Amino acid sequence: MSTLIQAVDLVKEFPVRGSLFDAFSLHRAAVHAVDKVSFSIDEGEVLGLAGESGSGKSTTGRLLLRLIQPSSGRVEYRGRDIISLGTRELAAFRANAQIVFQDPNSSLSPRMSVGQAITHPLQIHRIGTAAQQKERVLDIMEKVGLSPAGFLYRKYPHQLSGGQSQRVVIARALVTRPDFLVADEPIAMADVSVRALILQLMKQLKDEMGLTYLFITHDLATAKYLCDRVAVMYLGRIVELARRDELFGRPHHPYTKALLAAVPVPDPKARREKNLPHGEIPSAIDPPAGCHFHPRCPFAVAKCKEGRPPLREVSPGHLSACILD
Repeated sequence: MSTLIQAVDLVKEFPVRGSLFDAFSLHRAAVHAVDKVSFSIDEGEVLGLAGESGSGKSTTGRLLLRLIQPSSGRVEYRGRDIISLGTRELAAFRANAQIVFQDPNSSLSPRMSVGQAITHPLQIHRIGTAAQQKERVLDIMEKVGLSPAGFLYRKYPHQLSGGQSQRVVIARALVTRPDFLVADEPIAMADVSVRALILQLMKQLKDEMGLTYLFITHDLATAKYLCDRVAVMYLGRIVELARRDELFGRPHHPYTKALLAAVPVPDPKARREKNLPHGEIPSAIDPPAGCHFHPRCPFAVAKCKEGRPPLREVSPGHLSACILD
């Protein structure tokens, strides 16, 4: 199986606006959103990117699509660095790489009907005639469960349910027939009753259309259902990466263990030992030295404060950034 997209030492820092004195300082404060992140996604694979809010998951997804420019590092799509692409080449790449945003209410224009919203990417990329565009839009609407398509085509976002709005966003992302999709917490804003249907739809569309996903989530239970591999992210760094069964069966990093301990089980009588991290996630402006997780880790030792722990292989295909065995 060939690699579709690869991140290599991605770094993204957002400068923090400070005082006039800070403007002349050699060391300006910055939010370290993504800190030398590397991973690859094979064709047809679903890679989950999990972690707490503020860990840099969404920023990583946007870097992969070059919606924002990295501070350093590169992104390779089919072996070609997209960071160096010109305007035309970048437009061609984006027709093949799309994103589903977390909140459909904020990503859909209230002034555009469902049909106009889904047609818009085809107009931007100049795909087909007006008649061909409408035919393709109605087809993708039926595929994502927006039925009857002819009726919903004329509706506006405020006339839709939450589940329908999310399906519109998915249809808009898929109408150009991409091969790579960044799904940024696509069920976070959906009702509980709708979430399983959206996940099932995404799984079905992946098989039907040969899609490759980066699935961003804070819910490891969701990642277990959909993903082939899972990368766990904490404060801008990937701390563990493994196949789904390996990660859930034999987690290695203390942060991964803490996340799994927080996942509820469908048994009110079940009791599990929970070594939950204390305190809040540190500031990304001034992250801790060494392992970023050590101030909250119940197993931290003095060496955890010394230098960045590398991602090392603890078993075949299972990487962990923890010095402890």
